[in-house]
Amino acid sequence: MIFKGTDKRSFRDLEKEIEDMGGHLNAYTSREQTTYYVKVLGGDVPKALDILSDILQNSTFEERLINRERGVILREMEDVEAQNEEVIFDHLHATAFQYTPLGRTILGPAENIQKITKKDIQDYISTHYAAHRMVISASGAVKHEDVVEQVKNMFTKLSVNPITTTQLVEKEPAIFTGSEVRMRDDDAPLAQFAVAFNGASWTDPDSIALMVIQAMLGSWNKTAGGGKHMGSQLAQLVGISELAESMMAFNTNYKDAGLFGVYAVAKPDCLDDLAFAIMQEISKLCYRVNDDDVIRAQNQLKSSLLLHIDGTSPTAEDIGRQLITYGRRIPFAELFARIDAVNAATIKRVANRFVFDQDIAIAASGPVKLLPDYNWFRRRTYMLRY
Repeated sequence: MIFKGTDKRSFRDLEKEIEDMGGHLNAYTSREQTTYYVKVLGGDVPKALDILSDILQNSTFEERLINRERGVILREMEDVEAQNEEVIFDHLHATAFQYTPLGRTILGPAENIQKITKKDIQDYISTHYAAHRMVISASGAVKHEDVVEQVKNMFTKLSVNPITTTQLVEKEPAIFTGSEVRMRDDDAPLAQFAVAFNGASWTDPDSIALMVIQAMLGSWNKTAGGGKHMGSQLAQLVGISELAESMMAFNTNYKDAGLFGVYAVAKPDCLDDLAFAIMQEISKLCYRVNDDDVIRAQNQLKSSLLLHIDGTSPTAEDIGRQLITYGRRIPFAELFARIDAVNAATIKRVANRFVFDQDIAIAASGPVKLLPDYNWFRRRTYMLRY
């Protein structure tokens, strides 16, 4: 609705202005942040900032357009539901953080979309789009002082609602619950599942070590180039024995919680062996860690972090996200020093904190009859040593 017209620009004017500049205006929402971004030539930066300030402060939210947009969002919901990976991670959050806001999907239930009103939207904006909760970041052909001056002059009507993100989170904290959800469909060709542990928040001191652990567990895809002997121990196990079509470790951070684990897609008759390989490699980190694996993971992590900000859009996004989550942008020299400080002993300690005898959350769909039950997984969060 933000793009559907303001007090001084109609929907058509807004589109025409962006088109005439050869620019690109868009937005996306994650579980904790919403980003509005515009990409233009260097000379059009003041105009782009004017458009952003206008849509974020003066949008009209016409009732007839809200009603038309409902159908668009419902179609978007159908598109999301067709993406298996998205669906699994939505279910994983719903079961892991049940009865807390982090368990809700980004789009929400269809009945909410049907009945949301102009007042609901305006109340949300006045609560969440307050000046102290917003970051305006820019990268590329921009001059810092000019952007600061323009923002000072343009963003003058933002909400001054004093409530902070921390206060909202304290009211309804994210609480991890060991649980599972399975959507069995024996007619589907492939099964997919995610096994997750309670992870680290953005500012947790062990969040960097968990990033290294994620790189140590690695990922593997049948369709990607490269041999079966490349990558992590887990990737090799999966690749050589052809246990899965694809597999990836994930590590997601939030304001007060996190999710860390492995997601995999496999044929139904491989599920038992695949689950064993995943749990063995995860729990092994509590007992036995190879220095070479740690060094490889550190190098992979550093190169992937650098490759991730290859361009002006990801750089601006990275600046904004870090300022919101950390209150500052962490220089790469500092980040790399923190990654290099992780050694085999750190990995063992962090694995013992997050993995050893800890509850897990599981989401699975497809022909999952042969996927071991919850207690089987829970029992393999540790090894019995004699």
